[in-house]
Amino acid sequence: MNKIDKSLKLFKEAKLHIPGGVNSPVRAFKNINGNPIFFKKAKGSKLFDEDNNEYIDYIGSWGPMIMGHSHPKIIKAISKQVKLGTSYGAPTSIESKTAELIKKCIPSIEKIRMVNSGTEATMSAIRLARGFTKKNKIIKFDGCYHGHADSLLIKAGSGVSTFGLPDSPGVPPQLAKETLSCEFNNSKDFLKIFEKVKNDLAAVIIEPIAGNMGFIPGEPSFLKLIRKKTAQNKSLLIFDEVMSGFRVSLGGAQEIYKIKPDLTTLGKIIGGGLPVGAFGGRKDIMDCLAPNGPVYQAGTLSGNPLAMAAGSALIKLLIKDNPYESLEAKSKSMLEKMKGLFLEKNIHLSTNQIGGMFGFFFSKKLPKNLNEVINTNDQQFKSFINECIKNGIYFAPSKFEAGFISTKHTNREINNTISVIKNILKKGI
Repeated sequence: MNKIDKSLKLFKEAKLHIPGGVNSPVRAFKNINGNPIFFKKAKGSKLFDEDNNEYIDYIGSWGPMIMGHSHPKIIKAISKQVKLGTSYGAPTSIESKTAELIKKCIPSIEKIRMVNSGTEATMSAIRLARGFTKKNKIIKFDGCYHGHADSLLIKAGSGVSTFGLPDSPGVPPQLAKETLSCEFNNSKDFLKIFEKVKNDLAAVIIEPIAGNMGFIPGEPSFLKLIRKKTAQNKSLLIFDEVMSGFRVSLGGAQEIYKIKPDLTTLGKIIGGGLPVGAFGGRKDIMDCLAPNGPVYQAGTLSGNPLAMAAGSALIKLLIKDNPYESLEAKSKSMLEKMKGLFLEKNIHLSTNQIGGMFGFFFSKKLPKNLNEVINTNDQQFKSFINECIKNGIYFAPSKFEAGFISTKHTNREINNTISVIKNILKKGI
């Protein structure tokens, strides 16, 4: 059982300087009535905290550590760039080279604009969609989190759901009314709202594989219906692949579903773990951005050379190794073994995985939308996750978050994980 004395002390100190002691709400562990762990280093599939405890990491910095923490080629690329300078606020060749690599993997992206976060990417894509279509309304889906921009904090998932805030104070009602939210994987609900607002509908934005209400893939017929209706209506379809991009396959969720969105948002992985985001899509839409067109978007640190160096190195590794089948096999093997252990104790566990993303819920049936996720067993989840973390298995501290596995998770790590879970279940949760 890990002792976390230093983490507790550091958390107490952090609360004096930072709201809630954290710079992103889910990190506070409030959802599981726990205490955040303060980390000091990471290598491969492992994290090491300030008390020198070791953890098998199934979060991977929420996705980008697909090739493991501190990969030597990524560290080398960052180190090489550091010696040349950390930021210029001016164009560099590495931005274009990284853009070219992304376009090679995701054919729907004809042009791309680099930004600094997933939130910035989705916020900018929404502005661009409104500017291009000259329409105002946006349709999103309950539980899909597209960052904390005002117009998108409507029935969002992830941290918002974790803290029971379906909407956030500070979002003006007149802005909120321009965003309508439907139930995920519910075609009837989508069509009903679509028909009401289609004449002023700029875009539909969706996580095709949701990672912010746990791991919930979109149903193929549901996603195809959205593509059909938006195309007929000359509204744009935005795939938010900040979490799924380069995580479920080289071409993201759109490659798996064979659906071509008009715009795609990306983040996390394309910076190799450094702060980054991007949005891209059809050339005619992207050329509406300044300086070519009237839709303004800017950022001093956009295309930061350190992030581009790290992201470029990581994408090259993914193109070379294409690890997605292996990642899916590993996560499937782990989840099936977990399921078997819970079944022996007559506890329902539903699981799913695609590529390097996975999820599990304390429910008989696999949830298909946010309401079904909310209704899964909270108490069992909290108890189980707390015990895992205390015993060196670092799963996401919220049932509204997906899990991630890396190429550095070997059979040994998976077997160790299963052994820990077996011991936890012996004591009972």
